[in-house]
Amino acid sequence: MVQKSAAKRGRPRAYDPDTALAQAMAVFWDAGFAGTSLDDISAGTGMNRPSLYGAFGDKQALYRHTLENYRAMARAALREALRPDRPLRDGLRAVYERALSLYYSGEHGARGCFLIGTALTEAVLAPDIREILAAGLHEIDDAIEARMRVARHQGELPGSTDPPVLAKLASAVLHTLAIRSRAGEPRAVVQALVEPALDLICGPAQGGG
Repeated sequence: MVQKSAAKRGRPRAYDPDTALAQAMAVFWDAGFAGTSLDDISAGTGMNRPSLYGAFGDKQALYRHTLENYRAMARAALREALRPDRPLRDGLRAVYERALSLYYSGEHGARGCFLIGTALTEAVLAPDIREILAAGLHEIDDAIEARMRVARHQGELPGSTDPPVLAKLASAVLHTLAIRSRAGEPRAVVQALVEPALDLICGPAQGGG
């Protein structure tokens, strides 16, 4: 009796899932969900339709994967930027600066925030996408709010500060940067909003720094 070869039991994948997901996200990012075809995704990832279905499911499932991947990236970036050992003002500045670098990094031009730029148009008729969008926005609010609670406790913010409200204001600045960058405003113009926004949220910088 001939034994089955162990090599045939599992073939190595011809693609890297993380790379393919990033490539698919780039395609969705430019054209949105409705404006992106499976042929576009195949061209962007180098994977044919059967391979895409086998790896990620249908187009809707693949899009959800890219949204969740983006949210994971955002969570990691927020944790790093909003470390409690760094002043709140510096942390928020880092959030905005990193966001702008991402928003203006598109191969075909400024593209803003992937979550806001693509999920907003799908949210009304797709409850699952609306849920992902809302959860992503709330995660940003919650991360900033938690850091603001620490800042209030440490005296960086007045004791009368309302962290939930102020965090939403800080998030709103981030959304503005995303929308204006995708609308094609020059980076220098959008960048100029950051310091006045920090003055509004954190109070004027001490010593001009």
